[in-house]
Amino acid sequence: MLSIRLATPSDLPAILGIVRRVVPFMQANGNQQWSADYPNEAVFQEDIRQQQLWVAELDGGALAGMAALTNNAQDAEYAQADWDPSTPAVVTHRLAVDPAAQGQGVAAALLQQAEALAHQWGLNTLRVDTNSENAATQRLFPKLGYRFAGEITLAFRPGLRFFCYEKTL
Repeated sequence: MLSIRLATPSDLPAILGIVRRVVPFMQANGNQQWSADYPNEAVFQEDIRQQQLWVAELDGGALAGMAALTNNAQDAEYAQADWDPSTPAVVTHRLAVDPAAQGQGVAAALLQQAEALAHQWGLNTLRVDTNSENAATQRLFPKLGYRFAGEITLAFRPGLRFFCYEKTL
């Protein structure tokens, strides 16, 4: 059984452990979206402080994944995508699943939490982006009803291209 809950400061060691396992896995598959520098402990501390980091917990309490789910204004660079940047949306950031838990529906459960928050907040738009080299998420997002909304670049991740996806509820 999988449960989704808000992350707490005591989850930080497990979250950082997932990142340490995910980064080499991503990079071995040609995906340079994350590195030793990003995302880091300060990023996750801020997500937790803002109560926007959600974790997926397996039976027994082990963390299997996480996602930052926000409804903050998006960076201006997201206007490059094929969507209306003025439309309020729940935006998924820093979605990661421990390699040992992949294929068990963890990412889908975290994206379902984004839908639940959209309903709670009275929003009907969900957005997410992924590195152009992340084949797994490029298969997952359309399967969950997201449409491809174009390609963007982000100044804080130079040299990388990101594919944007949007879902209307």
